[in-house]
Amino acid sequence: MEIRLNGQQHQAPAGQRVAALVTLLTGRAIDAAGQACDGGRLGVAVALNAAIVPRSKWSDTELVDNDEVEIVTAVQGG
Repeated sequence: MEIRLNGQQHQAPAGQRVAALVTLLTGRAIDAAGQACDGGRLGVAVALNAAIVPRSKWSDTELVDNDEVEIVTAVQGG
C-alpha cells in the first residue's frame, strides 16, 4: 500500500501498524505501550491524518492506503 510519510510517498506492507513504522524508521523496538524496549527515550511523536496518535495506541493503530503520517523527532537546541 502507499502512504505519505513526512510528505513523501512511501510503500508500506498492508496492515502495518504505527509501532512497526516507528521501529523501521528509528531502528528501535517498540513495546505495546509505545516505549522503546531498550528503556531509552524515543523523542518521537506521530500524527496520522493530522491527528496525534498517543503512544499507547501505536501498536493498535493500523495504517491504510493513502494515510498521511508525520513522524517528528525531538532534537535538543539552544
